[in-house]
Amino acid sequence: MPSFLVKDSGGGDFKQLEPGTYAARCIAIIDLGTQKTEWQGKELKRRQAMLMWEVPSELIETKDGEKPMTISKFYTVSLSEKSNLRPDLEAWRGKPFTPEELLGFDLNNVLNKGCLLSVVHNEKKKARVASVSKLMKGMDVPPAAHQPYIFSLDQYDGTVFLALPQGIQKIIAQSDEYKAAFAPPGERGHDGIGADAGDDIPF
Repeated sequence: MPSFLVKDSGGGDFKQLEPGTYAARCIAIIDLGTQKTEWQGKELKRRQAMLMWEVPSELIETKDGEKPMTISKFYTVSLSEKSNLRPDLEAWRGKPFTPEELLGFDLNNVLNKGCLLSVVHNEKKKARVASVSKLMKGMDVPPAAHQPYIFSLDQYDGTVFLALPQGIQKIIAQSDEYKAAFAPPGERGHDGIGADAGDDIPF
């Protein structure tokens, strides 16, 4: 399995999850590549990823039968103090990262791991993940109903790419990495977290 290292430097359902706290399981880690973003009026380029979870308690009818609803969240691939990823991972783990872990943590460690999601609705009434935290003691999450998977631009798999939602494919196709690999020459414009986790630490 390819590593997806990070360091200090919506799932597509029409039905929306109601605001609340849910037990969930991470079913996908999707590398979105280096994307153009804007911050305080300045254009920046940042490596981004998307995590997707399924919520076993909330079911929806699909072409493959009844399946748990899914929800996702976009992150900048960074463990800096100001990142959105670091506080979510630390709350999910139930402890802060050590200085050694901040040098490189494999994001793929969270795949198929259970957690609690705090879900809210934005101004457009769309569900979004406000925060991620560790499961309460004694709580468990059923095995994944969806097949957990990883998509990595560093170790590209075309079969996995074509199975992604078209909207996500379009985002990835705008990344520097995708353009460098697949765009015509005239159109051409990961990193680690890990170690010393106790038995009560999910990753």
